[in-house]
Amino acid sequence: MARPADVGLANGLATELTRALSQVVRGKPRPIRLALVALLSGGHLLVEDVPGVGKTLLAKAVARVVGGSFRRIQATPDLLPAELTGVSVFSAQREEWEFRPGPLFANVVLVDEINRTTPRTQSALLEAMEERQVTVDGVTYALPDPFFLVATQNPFEHAGTFPLVEGQRDRFAVVVEMGLPGRETERELLLGHGGVDSLGELEAVIDPRGLRAAVAEVRSTHCAPAVADYIVDPSTAVRAHPEVRLGASPRSSITLLHAARAQAVMGGRSFVSPDDVKSVAAAVLSHRLVLSGGPDLHAAATLVRSVVDRVPVPRG
Repeated sequence: MARPADVGLANGLATELTRALSQVVRGKPRPIRLALVALLSGGHLLVEDVPGVGKTLLAKAVARVVGGSFRRIQATPDLLPAELTGVSVFSAQREEWEFRPGPLFANVVLVDEINRTTPRTQSALLEAMEERQVTVDGVTYALPDPFFLVATQNPFEHAGTFPLVEGQRDRFAVVVEMGLPGRETERELLLGHGGVDSLGELEAVIDPRGLRAAVAEVRSTHCAPAVADYIVDPSTAVRAHPEVRLGASPRSSITLLHAARAQAVMGGRSFVSPDDVKSVAAAVLSHRLVLSGGPDLHAAATLVRSVVDRVPVPRG
């Protein structure tokens, strides 16, 4: 496993992670890039798409290349909050209450089909995603550092599902759609190149300590005041758009900055450019919007891109 000193700059880590993930998740450079943007920016990832296109595969592959601990949670309507956070159990032998951590206590956590569990259980993720901690019976427990949550959902199926509330969606840094594979990619999968069968061949590229250092490096990437304005302006314009009923929060502007920093580092730059902002804006903002016709990821992404294209690019 590579140590921080061996990895060098976060750009080198991103290159190695991209290479490793591409061995398993074939023909999907954009989903891989955005997944790494979420990871290196210190945020969380939401993967939305139809069944069978590799949502869970991407999450598992990221967990393997990161190293550290990994837990998978299959969301169901009868899943309880305590089954995520953990419970306090009385020990007769020690005559005291003991906390037994739930599956959220891992470096990488996959919540598969998150919209199949109830809003009550979904709410157990809010504190964990925002504050990297959980509170059980009045006692607060810190989650492992780093803590990266990946959730998947099929937005087209409504039977037995519970839509994510706005506060939940707002805590995901980036949304990714996998899309259907191209003909050549699907042919490679049929011949055993990539896919689930290749997961066992993946080795960790970085450990949790190295990932913490990489995220810290990304967070310190320089952003000029003019580029910061370029981040705020489209967020403000999106909120004022007549088709937007609920716009992106100020948290989304901060997330957009972190994502643009990650994009810059992955591109080998030590500063954020307007192109970095443009390349991640739709993935950061679209899932947070509620349009006049209701949530619509495709329409929201198109709207965000059109707004960003109209915002004047800072010069100099």
